[in-house]
Amino acid sequence: MSAPPAQARRRAADAQAPEHLRIGDVARLLGTTPRTIRYYEEVGLLAEPALRASGAHRSYSQAEVDRLREVMRLKELLGVSLEELKTLLTAEEARAEVRRQLSRDDVGRARRRELLNEALTHIERQLELVRRRAGELDKLERELCETRRRVKRKLREHEDPASTTPDSPPRPKAVSK
Repeated sequence: MSAPPAQARRRAADAQAPEHLRIGDVARLLGTTPRTIRYYEEVGLLAEPALRASGAHRSYSQAEVDRLREVMRLKELLGVSLEELKTLLTAEEARAEVRRQLSRDDVGRARRRELLNEALTHIERQLELVRRRAGELDKLERELCETRRRVKRKLREHEDPASTTPDSPPRPKAVSK
């Protein structure tokens, strides 16, 4: 199965990208602005780029570009606040650290159990946020469906205004054969 065209184009662009990109190049690549990237750094969603001499331009590695891409994807997908997004990403980073520790051969059985419990706590925090957002979307969907039902009913009433009076229900339309 091949990758969707957008993913294939992104991979091709990434493969041709220089090892380090300036902030304007990263912004263009990801369809955002340098100001947004700097703001994400300010609020702690992104670390300031490692390669930045005093007074020099920001220079982003591919890993930093990938991190920013993931931040933007989650923000758009979940429609969460920046603070919620920060919580989600912090939990993801903590889980990644747990995975690194679990992959070591010298982790004892008791410590392995502690790490797995820690991972479970982080996953539960992430699921809580995702479920809250899903619940809000479900509620919005129900409201929109109800509104659509009312509008359709009003449309039917206005199709043949002579068929209804203010106190009577709409008459069924004659079915043609």
